[in-house]
Amino acid sequence: MQPYFLPYTGYWQLLNMVDKFVVYDNIQYTKKGWINRNNILLNNEIFLFSLPLKKNKDFLNVNERYLSDDSLTNSVKVLRQIENSYKKAPFFHKAFPLVESIFKNENANLFDYIYESIVSVCHYLDIETEIVISSSIDIDHSLKSQEKVISISKKLGVDTYVNPHGGVDLYERAVFKQEGIDLNFIIPDLKEYQQYNENFISNLSIIDVIMFNSVDDIKNQLKKYKLLYR
Repeated sequence: MQPYFLPYTGYWQLLNMVDKFVVYDNIQYTKKGWINRNNILLNNEIFLFSLPLKKNKDFLNVNERYLSDDSLTNSVKVLRQIENSYKKAPFFHKAFPLVESIFKNENANLFDYIYESIVSVCHYLDIETEIVISSSIDIDHSLKSQEKVISISKKLGVDTYVNPHGGVDLYERAVFKQEGIDLNFIIPDLKEYQQYNENFISNLSIIDVIMFNSVDDIKNQLKKYKLLYR
């Protein structure tokens, strides 16, 4: 998976269910994705926040990008917005220190910053899955898409690969089967939870989830999914 910053619950469901979770560091950064941005509630409406990056060439990988020099100032601003938005949420006092520690990380490398946030959330949610950084795996890293996934899977000696449901059209089960790998897709069964208003807003950052839900409730929610055996 790509390294997303504080992604929605489905990301953590996948991370929680597998034995090994490979996170790409040597993958090209894309502006339109969710690598350095996400949505929270602000004044009961969707608000997009982002990590500011230094200007650089578009083709660089995530581990070659860096946060801007004013990123800490931006983090303080976003933290203030999060605090103002969620200070009346039932689990604010437990969750906010986690969020604060993540945003105040002084590591300027984009991948390292996000990787450490993933590890921090895993600790908070008692997720013990082994996380493997893609560049540490001895494969031909010029491979793309399906071929790269198969190469990584074979190198790690796995017999099952699970991908989010959005990747159904990207991978061919028969090709994986030829390599001795079962191809599955996870379909989250995400339940609504009580936010401030009656109109539930879904697929927000995990920030929203940990503010309104106990750790035990979130851990139960992580188990609510279906597997599609394509």
